[in-house]
Amino acid sequence: MWEELGKAFCLMLVIEGIIPFLNPGRWRGLVVTMATVNDRQLRTMGFASMVIGAGLLYIIK
Repeated sequence: MWEELGKAFCLMLVIEGIIPFLNPGRWRGLVVTMATVNDRQLRTMGFASMVIGAGLLYIIK
């Protein structure tokens, strides 16, 4: 289990690094925009991301 978790974490880092590598200016603008979003909206986006991810894992498995 730990090996699979490590692989998943490494893949997440690769995927997360694609956008700043390809378009750093746009990424910087996105970070600035995210800083202005209120906590409730951030929590909602985070929750939605977790639900979608868990749902996709359930479907795949």
